[in-house]
Amino acid sequence: MTSTTIKHVSYRNLGWDSAADLYLPPGFDEKKKYPAIVSTHPIGSCKEQTSGNVYGAGLAKEGFIVLAFDASFQGASGGEPRYMEDPAIRVSDIRYAIDYLQSLPYVDAERIGAIGICGGGAYTIHAAITDHRIKALASITGVNFGRLMREGFSNFDPVAAIEAMAKQRTAEAAGAARHVISYLPDSVEAGKQAGISDIDVLEATEYYKTPRGQQPNGASSGLFSFNSAAMGWDAFINAEVLLTQPLMVVMGSKPGGFGAYRDGWEIYGRAGSKDKRMVLAEGWSHYDLYDKPEPVALAMAELTPFFKQHL
Repeated sequence: MTSTTIKHVSYRNLGWDSAADLYLPPGFDEKKKYPAIVSTHPIGSCKEQTSGNVYGAGLAKEGFIVLAFDASFQGASGGEPRYMEDPAIRVSDIRYAIDYLQSLPYVDAERIGAIGICGGGAYTIHAAITDHRIKALASITGVNFGRLMREGFSNFDPVAAIEAMAKQRTAEAAGAARHVISYLPDSVEAGKQAGISDIDVLEATEYYKTPRGQQPNGASSGLFSFNSAAMGWDAFINAEVLLTQPLMVVMGSKPGGFGAYRDGWEIYGRAGSKDKRMVLAEGWSHYDLYDKPEPVALAMAELTPFFKQHL
């Protein structure tokens, strides 16, 4: 074996199975012990998008085993109702991914790290705060979904939003159809025609709604009535005291409406980690770091030695 191999796997989660891709390094030998990394995808995404095909593949080439999984209720993973984006369960998914990695005889359980992209970056931080099986972690253009829900995703009126969600959930409990919303316009042009100018929304649409990043399971959708779970959630709570592992924050220098720039600086300042590093990709944006060769290469040039040092 001279190249990276992808092994499709599944494992038990709370009451359903999680689907994942296991990226194995070149020259993989199941008799050896390897460091491993859990890779968590963005909100509305799937394992075949940046968490797996870009960062999973890239880190596997550097000698790590990488597990890129689909969130519960999303992608090829189980769980009903579909399209739920519940931060507590998303963080729980990361713990189950670690459980699975530890069960593999060729994974060194004392050398497990974690990365996440966009919302997955903040989920990874929250998981590491209370799960110190994660020995080192990196947040790549990470977004605190709770903050985003209270702000931009609720049009800065969170109380009205949670009241609308409550009414919708009541209706669904009485038999109404589930209300699945799209987080993005149908196309970049449609977004511009609707008056949208934010770089993150338009670039997300260009990634998720065109062949560049489009995947069958990358729905960029959410179940409206269940989004209330994110309203009272904060990815960074207790980070000052409990987040002590080595931390790397990677983000572009171009701020956008999803807030990775501000969230990145916030967790960099708040984390209790003695070894914490900021990697600022000058001149690049949030979605450039998903798959564009130059900014991804900048990120990988920092991520690889960081994980080799700490795992």
